[in-house]
Amino acid sequence: MRASQASVVVERGMQGRGLNGSDMTQDRPVKRNHRIKMVQTTVQSSAVRVASTRLPTTFGVFDMIGFERANVDREETESALLLRLGDPTNRPPLLRIHSQCLTGEVLGSLRCDCRGQLEVAMSAIADEGSGLVIYEYQEGRGIGLMAKLRAYALQDKGLDTIEANHALGLDPDYRDFSLAVAILHDIKVDRVRLMSNNPEKVEALTQGGIEVIKLIPCEAPSNPYALSYLRTKKKKMRHSLTIM
Repeated sequence: MRASQASVVVERGMQGRGLNGSDMTQDRPVKRNHRIKMVQTTVQSSAVRVASTRLPTTFGVFDMIGFERANVDREETESALLLRLGDPTNRPPLLRIHSQCLTGEVLGSLRCDCRGQLEVAMSAIADEGSGLVIYEYQEGRGIGLMAKLRAYALQDKGLDTIEANHALGLDPDYRDFSLAVAILHDIKVDRVRLMSNNPEKVEALTQGGIEVIKLIPCEAPSNPYALSYLRTKKKKMRHSLTIM
């Protein structure tokens, strides 16, 4: 399966193309009989810095660095953004690995907690004066925007997020965090305090040679529209959530 079928980059979405040139209207990914490996075991090229700039935000002025990497297995170029505040080498930095969510972060959807988690993480980094956010283009846990909307339609009929993916012939999660690992190695960070509720991110970092010295919950205030989704993440995806 090509990764361009399993992820959609929406920066050029109005034109029907992803940031990495993939076609946003491609068929959905083919379901596999095993979960995606969070860190690729085959040879990958190093992450390459494409551009860097300053990004003023409501949480402070971050350094923003664009990274790309050739994925040999998938025959495509992967992209991610690094947001950096302060000096992350003084101590193991706060780190948030965050997957793109256009519906939540741009359109203000209340069906998920994605935007809230990103804001919680950036606020914590701002309060401390340093930290990292790695923002990956993995919409809908890697199934892409259109497949995500199809899954939403099935959730409207009573399926949960996992059941909806299965009904579409999809695995629950196609994300691959190995590019985040490559970025951390590039910036010489090998110990982090990870802001996440997802144990698979801990596993991915550990397998990639990054020590997670502390796992910090990253929970956003809930709302009635997101309760079912959050329950499913806790029950079926092993996410650590105390607000449920």
